[in-house]
Amino acid sequence: MSNVIPLNQSAPNFSLKNFQGEEVQLSTYRGHKHILLVFNRGFT
Repeated sequence: MSNVIPLNQSAPNFSLKNFQGEEVQLSTYRGHKHILLVFNRGFT
């Protein structure tokens, strides 16, 4: 199974909790020009 999104295709919608513990969905930002995702936790 591949998790690669082809170029020029929209990312699938997902939700994550922000630093305040609030759930935020990617679709909330649809139409904005730039979105920056930062994953700063270590993966073990």
